[in-house]
Amino acid sequence: MKRSVYSLVLMDDIIKAVDAEAYRRGTSRSNLINQILAENLSCITPEMRMHDIFESLSELISSSFQIQQQRSASLLTLKTALEYKYRPTINYKVELERVPDQFIGTLKVQIRTQSDALIQLFNSFFAYRIKFEATQLASIGYNNYTCELGNGSFTRKLLNTGLSEDHLGEAISCYLSNLNTAIQAYFSAPQLFYENAPELEKKYIALLSDAII
Repeated sequence: MKRSVYSLVLMDDIIKAVDAEAYRRGTSRSNLINQILAENLSCITPEMRMHDIFESLSELISSSFQIQQQRSASLLTLKTALEYKYRPTINYKVELERVPDQFIGTLKVQIRTQSDALIQLFNSFFAYRIKFEATQLASIGYNNYTCELGNGSFTRKLLNTGLSEDHLGEAISCYLSNLNTAIQAYFSAPQLFYENAPELEKKYIALLSDAII
């Protein structure tokens, strides 16, 4: 969404109030003024669009996820505990683009642990998952699957396939739930995972028939 620079003359008391509210919301003075004007003039800002997507996602996401407080309008963080000894935590961070182009945003998944064995399991799972997702998306014409696997972290771009805000929140929610189910299955019994993988893969493929991200 294009932006232009304008000069405004405002009372000092108004600026103080705006700055205090901008700090509380974790945004800038200009961005807050832009949002206030948009709300009063019935315009849609990127922040409103992202809020609608996250609100839809939050309403639909499984109760196994805990939604974390976030100061950025473009970022939503969720966490869940693995059914594994010491119950390590998996964090999911969804960051949306203000102006989506080829991608609507980025998903980052991280495991919170100091255990090298757990990190190795995490990396092994996502090595499998990356290959599987890329193959499935390519089979239906999406060859721009972009991801990165680090030491206990997985990052991928979320594809912009023209979904509406409501449907996009639902699609991200379904994808996260599907991914988390597969992660839980892998960590609960790594040695048996590939025997059960075909059933889990069918559920992912079914998601693609409804929405692609």
